[in-house]
Amino acid sequence: QKYGYYHCKACNIRWESAYVWCVQGTNKVYFRQFCRTCQKSYNPYRVEDITCQNCKQTRCTCPVKMRHVDPKRPHRQDLCGRCKGKRLSCDSTFSFKYII
Repeated sequence: QKYGYYHCKACNIRWESAYVWCVQGTNKVYFRQFCRTCQKSYNPYRVEDITCQNCKQTRCTCPVKMRHVDPKRPHRQDLCGRCKGKRLSCDSTFSFKYII
C-alpha cells in the first residue's frame, strides 16, 4: 500500500489517496481510481511510500505516529478500483482475501 497523487485530465481535478496498491517492492500500480466527477479511471502520476512525518520512515517506532494520511477520513469505496462493487472495503483489516 502506497500514497498516490492523481490528476483527471478531463475535469482538471486533483486528488490524493493512501489506497494505492502496487506490486510488492515496486511502484507498479495494480488498481486505478475513478474521478468523482466524470468517473474516468486513472493511475497516479506520482507514488510514494506512506511515511511518518516525525522520523520520515515507513515503519517507525515513534510513540505518536504522524503520517501524511488522515486515518479518520472515510475510504471512498465507490471510487476505488480495488474494492468498487465488492462486499468489503480495502480499508478493512481482513478484506484482502475477499478483494482479489
